[in-house]
Amino acid sequence: MNEFIVTLGWVGIYAPVALGAIASAIGCTTAGQASIGAILDTESGYGRYIGMSAFPSTFVIYGIVVMFTLNRQVTPDNGGGLFAVGLLSGIAFLQCGIQQGRACASAINAAKEKPEIFGLSLAPAAIVEGFAVFAFVFALVVSAGITGGV
Repeated sequence: MNEFIVTLGWVGIYAPVALGAIASAIGCTTAGQASIGAILDTESGYGRYIGMSAFPSTFVIYGIVVMFTLNRQVTPDNGGGLFAVGLLSGIAFLQCGIQQGRACASAINAAKEKPEIFGLSLAPAAIVEGFAVFAFVFALVVSAGITGGV
């Protein structure tokens, strides 16, 4: 049983990076596809579409920072905490990345048709980013209370 808990702890340490990378890949792909469509339909302003499609790339960065914060000797005493914080923060990053990619794709499509709303169209994606920041900060705060520090 102790080996299982230790294994879960290691999964928890790596989960934020893995799920954050998946989130960024899916979000950037979704927004990137909209960006490519916008580039084909417009005569200029390509850089802003490409830039907006990279917006979801932050989730892997959050995952890396959480992983470094959780990285410590894994024991049966701290394995459960490491697993819970790592997995749940990773799931939050995953969901936020997917949804932010969709929000960016919608913003790209809207700005393509009406360029003057470009800045305003970023607001929903920024709100989703805020939710990920809440999960990120929570994971950092909670991880400080898990025994077996670095």
